Amino acid sequence: MSRSAEIETRLREAFTPSELEVRNDSGRHAGHAGDDGSGESHFHVRLRAPELAGKSRIARHRAVHAALGAELTTAIHALSLDLDG
Repeated sequence: MSRSAEIETRLREAFTPSELEVRNDSGRHAGHAGDDGSGESHFHVRLRAPELAGKSRIARHRAVHAALGAELTTAIHALSLDLDG
């Protein structure tokens, strides 16, 4: 399973998103620091879910990182998050 698919699966399992977009931005960072050559090192996530409503920005980010798990988040060099409830 690709990392994009794994990110989407884990977020759908943890939240009830009204909107979820997982974009692989690795191609834009080819040859830069953190590019491991896999084509799966840089991602952007846009997530709208009621579970995030009323939480601070830090709490929303922590919730997403917890849902993804340490193994996945450490395998990714860069994860940009656009989160809202």
